[in-house]
Amino acid sequence: MQYRRRLRSRLIISFALFGIALTVLFAVATLSLRTRVEDQLVNDTLQREVARFLAFKRDNPDPNAPWSFSSVRGYIYGINKIENVPFEWKSLSNGNYNITDIGDDGKPHRFKLAVDKADDLWAFLRYDASKEELGERQLIVGLVGVVILFSLFAILLGVWSSARVMRPVTDLARRVKQFGKTRRAEPLAPHFANDEVGELAAALDNYSDKLTALVERDREFNADVSHELRTPLAVIASTTELMLASSTLTDKLRDRLKRIERASKQATELTNALLLLSRSERSGPTDGETTDVAKIAEQIIDMNRPNIGNKPVTVRLELDEVVEVDAPSAVIAVALNNLIGNGIKYTQAGDVVVRVGAGRVVVEDSGPGIAIEDAEKLFVRGVRGEGAAGKGAGLGLAIVRRLCELYGWHVSLAPRPQGGAAATLDFRLKH
Repeated sequence: MQYRRRLRSRLIISFALFGIALTVLFAVATLSLRTRVEDQLVNDTLQREVARFLAFKRDNPDPNAPWSFSSVRGYIYGINKIENVPFEWKSLSNGNYNITDIGDDGKPHRFKLAVDKADDLWAFLRYDASKEELGERQLIVGLVGVVILFSLFAILLGVWSSARVMRPVTDLARRVKQFGKTRRAEPLAPHFANDEVGELAAALDNYSDKLTALVERDREFNADVSHELRTPLAVIASTTELMLASSTLTDKLRDRLKRIERASKQATELTNALLLLSRSERSGPTDGETTDVAKIAEQIIDMNRPNIGNKPVTVRLELDEVVEVDAPSAVIAVALNNLIGNGIKYTQAGDVVVRVGAGRVVVEDSGPGIAIEDAEKLFVRGVRGEGAAGKGAGLGLAIVRRLCELYGWHVSLAPRPQGGAAATLDFRLKH
């Protein structure tokens, strides 16, 4: 692993540098703007006063001629000249005041007035502050511009800083997303530094190794079990077939042998389906086989008739049109056997109708029905419907859902308005 600063340190350093840089730049910009405004005010005042001074000396060449700045005017009144004091100034006590008065140009100006009243004399100094007011406005406009500029700079710096700091996390997320595209996950830790992201990558590598080993053991177990089950099932099927060929069998014994034959075939189909689900393919194999769905449905109905027992239940197949699917017959048989078997199991009296057509199979029963909000729950492993008779693990519909996901089909349950439930296996929604 490469050595770098830890992610927390990088975040602290990045934001510290970010704040310091903004503070320094804002301070420099503010000082520069203030200096510029002050220089402009001083230069304008000096140029104005020197022009007045030149004009005054041209008109008054006497060196002793009195001259004063235009921005500051002094007024002094004796105690016997109080009536000459401007009316607004008479009531003012000693101190400084902001006033508005008419300037030399005949326009209103903002002035600062200093007042000092003694027993014998009243003194007033009036300072023209209109230029400073203009400078303040320029300073405010400049500061607003600086704030906008630094806000944009902060956004750009923040985006750049966050992208740089979060780059290892983004890279880790990208590599994790690629896990599903390969059969064997590539180790993550060697690609990252010895920091928090590197520790997370190492933890993910460890978890991936354990998960991969678990999946491999599960897949091997399923394959071994399926392979070992095929041999005794084949022996049962072949022995049953030979026994059924005998002409000395009684009808009762023949019926029992046929039941064994059907159970053997069902177990073989279920074994093949489970072996198929244990593989890692993203889509189910077809093996070049096209299956007539109605034919399989008829076989499943015959296989499940013994489960009716003495119940007053009628099971019938209605063929609206031929439906052929590119999938192994064993897969379709497992799916239909669960749906039709459930219809017979939950129906205590009435009809179970298997309707084939329009690219789908619909199994309608006359059982207790289901609630709409419970329909999806029944496809969860271990969940059984209310009123189910006999023992069961609640795996049948979960297996059907997994087969549908593998082949791109759709299976659903819904209540019927007249009572009972309807299970639909739709082959038209293949991805």
